[in-house]
Amino acid sequence: MGESNFTIGFLVNPIAGMGGSVGLKGTDGDLYLESIKRGSKPVAPVRAFRFLKKLSERVGELSLIVPPKQMGWNYAKDFFKSVKVLTLDIGSETTKADTIRSCELMVNEGVDLVVFVGGDGTAKDVYDVVGSSIPILGVPSGVKMYSGVFAMSPEAAAEIVSAYINNATSMELGEVADVDERSLKDDVIKVRVYGIAKVPQAKELLTPSKDFRSSDADKDEVAEYVVEHVMKSNTLYLLGPGTTIKAIADRLGVPKTLLGVDAVFNGNLVGKDLSERRILELLKDYRDVKILLTPIGRQGFILGRGNQQISPEVIRIVGKHSLIIVATRNKLLELKYLRVDTGDPEIDKELEGYIRVIVGSNEEMVIRVLSFT
Repeated sequence: MGESNFTIGFLVNPIAGMGGSVGLKGTDGDLYLESIKRGSKPVAPVRAFRFLKKLSERVGELSLIVPPKQMGWNYAKDFFKSVKVLTLDIGSETTKADTIRSCELMVNEGVDLVVFVGGDGTAKDVYDVVGSSIPILGVPSGVKMYSGVFAMSPEAAAEIVSAYINNATSMELGEVADVDERSLKDDVIKVRVYGIAKVPQAKELLTPSKDFRSSDADKDEVAEYVVEHVMKSNTLYLLGPGTTIKAIADRLGVPKTLLGVDAVFNGNLVGKDLSERRILELLKDYRDVKILLTPIGRQGFILGRGNQQISPEVIRIVGKHSLIIVATRNKLLELKYLRVDTGDPEIDKELEGYIRVIVGSNEEMVIRVLSFT
């Protein structure tokens, strides 16, 4: 294919992922305004810079077509000379319509690949225009990212694009997940496959779509063992999202936010649906702290997907040794490794290595943690 005749359509949803650290489940619609009220900061711009920096190191010069301002030009201009800016009027607060119009113009320009920085909502908006006519690739910056069109990290996305330019990729079919944001407010996951997109894949750097299959019996076995033999008194436990962690909370007899982070001390709920700020406040009051996490099915992420409240700063304070990973046997056997993408490459590297995962009664498995930064 070659770099000289290859053109990327690159766009950024600058508000994507802002709800994560403040305990929201997304940023679509009113959730964006709520994230602002809670003091959330943009995360997509940092992800965009990381992707473009790595891409410029891998391919040198490249032709990009981007929307103006904070949707593309603000980042691309620092790394590439051949950048065409779309004629598009963008306000200080971007909208779904801006993403859709940007994609329409990119298609008219004949781009070879559309790369976007965002989450599931952005993927759906891109797919609405592109369909399966042009390959797409997501640079992960959302809260959930259940779709199978995202790279493992911004750096992994750059590696995939580089490989694609050099004809070293396969073309996969990735599910675009349609998540009901209204149901997420009620702590309920309603997901359907909205469409199937073409996605370049290289070196297993693409994230598969989330697997929602599970066994209640296996979760109950894990929960009973953790509560009876792992959890100790006078220790604060931060309970991450997921149905396996909820089974532990059920065993303790405390309510659990299925998609949020809760805190338990000596069998009592001391924090519900916590934000990063509230977690940091709790860490000042408790000396011994453990974090209970379960990997996302089929994807393997334990940090950085759906639990951004457990931020790099939180990890620095409690340390890698404070992580307790639990999973059902079948879920773990389907994974080659666990993954982290906290937003801080330094923390991600520190989390790499081998870790024990509780999979049953007095039963553990050892698996490798990778970061892809």
